[in-house]
Amino acid sequence: MSTRTPLSFLLAPMLSALIALPAFAADPPPAGELPDADDAPAAEAAPLTPAAKNAVDLQDIRTFTAVYSLVKQAYVEDVDDHRLMQQAIRGLLAGLDPHSEYLGKEQIENLNEDTTGSYDGLGIEVLQVDGTLRVVAPIDDSPAERGGIKSGDTIVQIDGKPVVSDDLDGAVARLRGKPGSEITLSVLHEKQVTPVDIKLKREAIRVASVRGKLLDPGYAYVRVSQFQADTGAQLRKRIERLQADNKSPLRGAVLDLRSNPGGLLTAAVEVSDTFLDDGVIVTTKGRLKESDLSFRATPGDLLNGAPLVVLVDNGTASAAEIVAGALKDNHRALLMGRRTFGKGSVQTVLPLDAEHAVKLTTARYYTPSGISIQAAGIQPDIALADLALSQREGAPGLAYGERDLRNHLKGADESTNPIVTPNAADRDLEKDYALNEALNALKALTLRGKPVAPPPATENKKG
Repeated sequence: MSTRTPLSFLLAPMLSALIALPAFAADPPPAGELPDADDAPAAEAAPLTPAAKNAVDLQDIRTFTAVYSLVKQAYVEDVDDHRLMQQAIRGLLAGLDPHSEYLGKEQIENLNEDTTGSYDGLGIEVLQVDGTLRVVAPIDDSPAERGGIKSGDTIVQIDGKPVVSDDLDGAVARLRGKPGSEITLSVLHEKQVTPVDIKLKREAIRVASVRGKLLDPGYAYVRVSQFQADTGAQLRKRIERLQADNKSPLRGAVLDLRSNPGGLLTAAVEVSDTFLDDGVIVTTKGRLKESDLSFRATPGDLLNGAPLVVLVDNGTASAAEIVAGALKDNHRALLMGRRTFGKGSVQTVLPLDAEHAVKLTTARYYTPSGISIQAAGIQPDIALADLALSQREGAPGLAYGERDLRNHLKGADESTNPIVTPNAADRDLEKDYALNEALNALKALTLRGKPVAPPPATENKKG
């Protein structure tokens, strides 16, 4: 399933004894502490030892019990105690911030799906914002993306039933279903006043988090759609494959993080480390000692110092912002696009029992320059408008150049160098304004920089 909040950074293991800290240099937590990871429940919660500074006010307790009693006695329908207590717990957490929540068995299973990139659903990342269901980003090649759902959209109805503020969890649950089943979403696009109905068919989503291709000889394009447990390994394999296809070291690369809702913190650190030789990647700070972590890059840049341009937009969130911030602050990459989403908080999953847990915001993360991007996002080095390129309609002009003129003087190699018609991949590049600008900037950086050195004789891989 893919209807979830932007992937936050969570302390690992219940599913993620599977997810150990990778081999980058992090200030190691003492024995028994858990590394921060994203959307992966923890096997054991770090003890919440700091005592509350103030005892609970007795008047607040009296008010709560009075309201509870009034609901039991006077609500139009009888409500059992278990339902009331469950809703009270959910309300307590929902009132803190958009990312803290009470998790049942199904929600915990969903976190496991998120880290593996395998689930049944629509391929859509959603966030509960001010009583509405807001789209963070559709997943690449998912029913949501193909149906035209975009970052910033608001889902107002599901199969004709309004999305109401007091049942957003229920609305998210209704987005789920068996592969092949159909659903109609009424969606309000950004800057529009009238919702549109979008009919979608649920699928078994199998998300490969990394894909790539050569844009031009020597210039690679790498797309990371979200950060899963194996994203770092996928990225290394993809870049090595592109280098092999290029038959020489890459002269530069574009890393596309647009509409990337985030994922595992460890994966974000691993991806950042792929392009860095040294320097801080990210730090986290909270009230608990266990929340204070620092990750550093290890020697070995897979691009061997070749220029790197990173594309970001308003849907670049969470772990994706960690990568963007690390590469920008370490002066390793040029950021292009639009301001990022601005999720700079860390969530920890604290189990209550075998089937229930609390996802609680426990820290903020900071970019290498010591800046918290919470709510502010990351500003790109070069801002780009949200534009699309289009080809000219109608007949072309009468002449393209000298060789098109009648009785022109023949060139020496004219017969062996015909004008080449752009192929489908070239046409895709021409339609993507931001990617086109990124490639131009990348070529300019290559011309300014030093020649790309050949790869070392001994391969230096990162764990």
